[in-house]
Amino acid sequence: MSKRTALVTGGTGGIGTAICRELFTEGFTVVAGYNSGGNHDKARAWQEDQRAAGYEFDIAYGDVSDSESSRQCIDGVVETHGNVHCLVNNAGITRDSTFRKMTLEQWDQVLNANLRSVFNMTRLVIDGMLEERWGRVINISSVNGQKGQFGQANYAAAKAGMHGFTKSLAQEVASKGVTVNTISPGYIMTAMVAAIGDEILEKIASTIPVGRLGNPDEVAHSVAFLASDRAAFVTGSNLAINGGQHMF
Repeated sequence: MSKRTALVTGGTGGIGTAICRELFTEGFTVVAGYNSGGNHDKARAWQEDQRAAGYEFDIAYGDVSDSESSRQCIDGVVETHGNVHCLVNNAGITRDSTFRKMTLEQWDQVLNANLRSVFNMTRLVIDGMLEERWGRVINISSVNGQKGQFGQANYAAAKAGMHGFTKSLAQEVASKGVTVNTISPGYIMTAMVAAIGDEILEKIASTIPVGRLGNPDEVAHSVAFLASDRAAFVTGSNLAINGGQHMF
């Protein structure tokens, strides 16, 4: 068959970059979705850096929390590459605050960017997957969506909601060759996390049974497996990648 297309939202971030690279290595045509506050030059510079490293990615702008911007993003990808066969819902933000101090704006921003975005993007690609009788929807959640986290009522609610979405949609499309799964990473060593500082990172690592933070490639390898034909019998699942920090 012709080459399959993968769209990774938040594709220019630390975990997103690793996912894009792994899917490219696995033979997908990869499109990295980005928002970056509308900083298109930043996204193009990322694209050039990836090309210099041997990875050919297209990029597609879209505010995934907004339905119209999401539609324009998907329309552009489909016009250029055809149907999206693999959607990785990876984009997300945090607006941390204790619940008593949390504003409605902080709640709405996180729920829209982290959960409504999954609805916005998935609904625009699912028909194409069903028509071709092959598709992969992979939602990047978080360990904190499973165990909760102080100061993250909004984030944990959104990330937990992802898996409810996953299980429900998986049942609706399973007979048509489309799988829907969630991955819940723990603390992953991205550039943003590395900036926290060694002392704090050591404290975080001490709470993880394997004794270290994860790396983006470990998440990306799991995405590649779920995106492959080898994972055709895996759907409605949640893969926890947290070094043993939360087990159940």
